[in-house]
Amino acid sequence: MKRFSYTRPTEVSEALAEAEGEDVYFLAGGTNLVDLMKENVERPRHLVDITHLPLDRIEEVGSGLKIGALVPNSDLAHDPRVAERYPLLSLALLNGASPQLRNSATTGGNLLQRTRCYYFYDVATPCNKRDPGTGCQAIGGLTRLHAILGASPHCIATHPSDMCVAMAALDAVVHVESASGARTIPFEEFHRLPDDTPERDTTLEPGELVTAVELPPTRFDKHYTYLKLRDRQSYAFALVSVAAAMHLEDGVMTDVRLVLGGVAHKPWRDRDAEAFLSGKAPERAHFSDAADVVLAQARGQGANDFKIELAHRAIVRALDQAARGSPQSITDKRIA
Repeated sequence: MKRFSYTRPTEVSEALAEAEGEDVYFLAGGTNLVDLMKENVERPRHLVDITHLPLDRIEEVGSGLKIGALVPNSDLAHDPRVAERYPLLSLALLNGASPQLRNSATTGGNLLQRTRCYYFYDVATPCNKRDPGTGCQAIGGLTRLHAILGASPHCIATHPSDMCVAMAALDAVVHVESASGARTIPFEEFHRLPDDTPERDTTLEPGELVTAVELPPTRFDKHYTYLKLRDRQSYAFALVSVAAAMHLEDGVMTDVRLVLGGVAHKPWRDRDAEAFLSGKAPERAHFSDAADVVLAQARGQGANDFKIELAHRAIVRALDQAARGSPQSITDKRIA
């Protein structure tokens, strides 16, 4: 691990002033960053510990909620307002990591966690995400966990978060601040596809700090699910996950949301599939057609070809669960 300097400010303005210059990182729960530092993947010159900033509250904003960037994942999942009004988010959070990690991991940190691609973590191999221009060793290599949507010739890594898949479905908005001011970023625009700059995971600018995530009011407290398919029933990243939510009115679906995880460099929301389902009866034939829409451009890398069929089945099952108002159980892992 490279030597680094360290400060612990108590005000956002102090933290932003510390963030000037290259190789300066914000440190919150550290559940991802510290591991990356140990592996020499991330080599900060200076760490700004933000755990003492006043960003650890969940506040009412109109009929929605504003979640501070330092709210632990466990607190967010079990907050009564989240469980009642945004149960999709609570379910996704409880599908992630382990109780111990959820106690430490923060909302902002979860947004910014980096891929678990084997080659990204192995500094002995070329990786465009870690070292731009060196190539992507994953292409033609071990690809079982890799992307089937939105990949580029430069990177086929996937985004690992469960929370972010639900946030994308809920139309969250990310609040960020920098020394030059504050701005908001629609969640769908926060994470990037790799294109020819896979080293950039998000649309954050240098020196910007995530301060909060805002959730607008929704009508998804009854018809929703988060279905996560993985190699182990707990403490494993998704091969494919699906956040599905809808409002039913007069026997038809309205305001449908459909987002996939584990399949792309960012949470994969398909608005065409959502529009296709809107106004239709909640029938499996329609769900299957919507899955075809989502996966029309899906391409495997050999070892992960199975994920295309797995994603199709997961989409149909998740939409069926949501329509029935029977979300996937967090304790009984059998697929309902």
